[in-house]
Amino acid sequence: MFMESFTVDKALNNNVIIARHPSLGEVVLIGKGIGFGKKSGDLLDQDVFEKMFVLKNTKEQTEYKQLLHHIDENMIGLANDVIYHIREKMGQRLNEHIHVALTDHIAFSFKRVQQGYDITNPFMLETQSLYPKEYEVAKEVVELINERPDVETKLPEGEIGFIALHIHSALTNRPLSEVNRHSQLITQMVQVIEDSFHMKVDRESIHYLRLLRHITFSIERIKRGESLEEPEKLLHLLKNEYPLCYNTAWKMIKILQHALKKPVQDAEAVYLTLHLYRLTNKIS
Repeated sequence: MFMESFTVDKALNNNVIIARHPSLGEVVLIGKGIGFGKKSGDLLDQDVFEKMFVLKNTKEQTEYKQLLHHIDENMIGLANDVIYHIREKMGQRLNEHIHVALTDHIAFSFKRVQQGYDITNPFMLETQSLYPKEYEVAKEVVELINERPDVETKLPEGEIGFIALHIHSALTNRPLSEVNRHSQLITQMVQVIEDSFHMKVDRESIHYLRLLRHITFSIERIKRGESLEEPEKLLHLLKNEYPLCYNTAWKMIKILQHALKKPVQDAEAVYLTLHLYRLTNKIS
């Protein structure tokens, strides 16, 4: 596989080693008992490790090393199995920060469950609608974790949504905090719709999915400062014909303006009003 040997830099625990490779640089090697008795400078055979990943970012290297000192060895192995499963299922490269963020998240989740905390996820439905592929893989991840014989504490269903956001963050190279903010923002706007129309939005309807896609694109467009064509005649028509949809659209726009700290064009009200009319009247 590799022409050159790996040299041990530091054994973090019995199952994880930080090593150096002439071509790859600093790498993390994982394997059962791989770190036992190893010291700096020892050479490693290529077949002694089960998994390997490269942390090129110095900050990520430091954070991961610090993290491993506070987490059980079995949990480290579990988290890395999960990350490999995600990478295989998604079929694309993941931002290396997932090794720090998701490992920390899973360990913290187990700790909270063991302490008796009830983990709920108020943004689960929106996460499933926004990121369906990530959600399905996250569902597999939770099932895989809960089916492992070495896992006594089971993760609740709410974890699916949280793990899906970690996956989306790693796929898009966007900070998890930003992904979380957008999900919460959309959930807030959906609540405005339900309050305004005194209805429960059907999260599986095509109209809802179209609205979510529009809001997602709008957020990105607003952040980039891109302009929309302003159909003034249609704007006045919709305002007069569908006042509730129009007023609700503006409530949603004000939420966007406040959250993104950027101006939102009047034209956005036209498209939101049309989506709301289709959603609330179930029109194709």
